[in-house]
Amino acid sequence: MPASPYELVRLTPLMERGPGRPGISVAVIDGAVARGRPEFAGQRLIALADEGGAEGPTGTRNCGPGDASCLHGTFVAGLLGARRSCATPGICPGCTLLVRPIFATAGAGTRSAPAARAEELAAAVVRSVDAGARVLNLSVAPAQPSGSRHRALEEALDHAAGRGVITVVAAGNQGAVGTSVLTRHPWTIPVVAYDTRGRPMSLSNLSAAIGTRGVGAPGERVVGLGAGARPLVLTGTSAATPFVTGTVALLLSEFPDASAAEVRAAVVGSGRAARGGSRRTVVPPLLDAWGARSALLAARRARGTGRPAPAPPARSQ
Repeated sequence: MPASPYELVRLTPLMERGPGRPGISVAVIDGAVARGRPEFAGQRLIALADEGGAEGPTGTRNCGPGDASCLHGTFVAGLLGARRSCATPGICPGCTLLVRPIFATAGAGTRSAPAARAEELAAAVVRSVDAGARVLNLSVAPAQPSGSRHRALEEALDHAAGRGVITVVAAGNQGAVGTSVLTRHPWTIPVVAYDTRGRPMSLSNLSAAIGTRGVGAPGERVVGLGAGARPLVLTGTSAATPFVTGTVALLLSEFPDASAAEVRAAVVGSGRAARGGSRRTVVPPLLDAWGARSALLAARRARGTGRPAPAPPARSQ
């Protein structure tokens, strides 16, 4: 029987160590979020407006009928921040989610791979970094892989790297060999989709950059929050990306004095054991969340840089 998505990448034991810390802010740059859902009750969700606009509690907005962008944003935010007691538990519900919608209310891309204009995405990245995000989740995809450059987006990703903000990006679902501004930037972590049996899915975009610096995560029929009581099931790299983002957030929570480079290296390197350490392929290995924690802990102990922080006080999740 196929393992659950959490078990497939050994996230369960990492999640059991704690829900994450409020001081670790994760930016969800996606569609709007149905913030009135009970699964988000008591959780830390903050809406980020455009630069110069107001920000504050995210209110009680719900997805309208056929609002694909809101369904997608709610799905992604739920994988990260839904209460642990719900049917689709969030990976890091103790962290703070910064919600930065960039899609139109309806008809933006598809539910499995929404598209966004590069200019809007660049502005959202800068806004999220300046608001204090430690991790960016970009479950977005370019219309097609392209070797073209985009100065504003490249500079935004440079801005995130300069601030030590880890950027996790979906590789895209065109099943093509090629890169985009997002996946070829040297600081991002590209994510491809793996099926329920731990095999790479043919829909994922691949490239040497993705194979060298990326990881795989569960992307087949992932169950998350949908409209009303009915769950939403998505397949693709955008559904896989939050598993990597959540792993990063939990590691930053447990190792608060670890650098972004250390955490990123542990996550990217976590799947190497299965391939004998080789990354000479366009297909990245499957994430091993617990292996990433073990590697980070071992590296820090070897340098005498301290132990993991105690788990935060328990609160209802």
